[in-house]
Amino acid sequence: MFFHRTPWFIQKVYPTLTWRKPTNDRVLYLTFDDGPIQGLTESILDTLEKCDVKATFFCVGQNLVNNNEIAQRAISEGHQLANHTYNHFDGWKTANESYYENINLCTDELLSLGQTKLLFRPPYGKITRNQIVEVSKKYDIIMWDVLTGDYSSKVTPEECLKNSIKTARRGSIVLFHDNVKAEKNVTYALPRFLEYFLDKDYQFKLV
Repeated sequence: MFFHRTPWFIQKVYPTLTWRKPTNDRVLYLTFDDGPIQGLTESILDTLEKCDVKATFFCVGQNLVNNNEIAQRAISEGHQLANHTYNHFDGWKTANESYYENINLCTDELLSLGQTKLLFRPPYGKITRNQIVEVSKKYDIIMWDVLTGDYSSKVTPEECLKNSIKTARRGSIVLFHDNVKAEKNVTYALPRFLEYFLDKDYQFKLV
């Protein structure tokens, strides 16, 4: 089970993490986790280009290496790439030093692509308090306000869209995925999600 909107009490327990950017403006922050991968990430970029929307991609370092041309395309089209560790490490299951080293390996790849803004999102949203203290010395840790659930086989494409629209609010950081598990749902929901909020005069900004 997951919450489509991160509960307020979790956000309050971890106040140094960025969950949302409160604003009175009609602004959303669109983010994607786990790519880039061939096929799906490229399809997502096509959709974003068609809608003239920019997004922040939290990338796995190994995927950056394997799909460098897709990463370069995303940058050339005005999107932002950020850190999601090099090997999609779970902070709760990884020794601290190994975790930090894995984050830095991903940063090396991002810097080689000219991405200098140090943003980090922990895979699975799992990061310990000690890791937060250490990682925050160098990176802004970006979480999410809206979890679309696109990766879940228990969520239909229609439910993914409906719940994402219902949950998003001004200043929400919205999390979709560009991974194989999410392909069916994100391919259906993303263009319709964008159309809905663009019709309501929302802007999509980079984190």
